[in-house]
Amino acid sequence: MLGMSYLRYVRIIGTVHVSPQSVKEVRNIILRENPDAVAVELDYGRLLSLLNGSSLTFSQAIKLGKIGILAYLLQGVEMALGKQVGVLPGSEMIEAFEVARSLGIPIYMIDMPIQVTLKRLFSVPIEEKIRGIIEIFLSIVYPKVELNLEDYISLELEFKRKYPTVYKILVEERNEFMARNLMRIVDILLERKKKIKIIAVVGLGHKRGIERILSHYSPKSIY
Repeated sequence: MLGMSYLRYVRIIGTVHVSPQSVKEVRNIILRENPDAVAVELDYGRLLSLLNGSSLTFSQAIKLGKIGILAYLLQGVEMALGKQVGVLPGSEMIEAFEVARSLGIPIYMIDMPIQVTLKRLFSVPIEEKIRGIIEIFLSIVYPKVELNLEDYISLELEFKRKYPTVYKILVEERNEFMARNLMRIVDILLERKKKIKIIAVVGLGHKRGIERILSHYSPKSIY
């Protein structure tokens, strides 16, 4: 239940990473609600890469070894889908960053560092790794068509059943990491004022999991 849990102070916007509609939704909600803070599903390295419009080249990937090659392949999937719908990958995150900055709203990067996630993926059984990594980006994290919430939940459950280790690393572990960061932000802001609102922009596949975690804990400062 919502009650006095952390979820009381955080609104999670679940986006499709290459959807024009998600970019508009993020902008409109932040402008309308003028929150005390905005959090995005990025780490600082990813933010700088998006702001600079830079991407990993094949030669750079080779120099980085297995982790670089894996990152290069995932980047390619992202870019291909973005071209199909006319939206650059991560556009909604940059939109959140730019709108918050224009309003003077504090901005927080809450995602797990990409290097940590990629290293964790090497623990995945090889068969599951090959089949699972591509499928999660094609059918769950970056769907080709707009899906309603029921369709998305169904796809997520199917992927979790078929690729439990990949799902745990790419979704569940990052949900926990981002939720803990959001709780830390709430605690910091509650020390300054009693009524706060945080808007967190994350991929749709993370929304329910993060909300579930936040709903199970309450800020100590409210007692």
